[in-house]
Amino acid sequence: MPAKSKARQKAAGAALAATGGEQPKFKLKGASKEMEQSMSEKLLAKFASTKRRNLPEHKD
Repeated sequence: MPAKSKARQKAAGAALAATGGEQPKFKLKGASKEMEQSMSEKLLAKFASTKRRNLPEHKD
């Protein structure tokens, strides 16, 4: 399941970094904080690995 927008892909990348210990979890805000709490690391990796070319900035 790929990300549907650039914003969601970026949020998944931030959540994945916090899950992996590269970034402190207390720095997460908004969507990335919710994603980190509710999604598995495997699913976050799928969202974060989505190519950003031809994706809208935000999904309506």
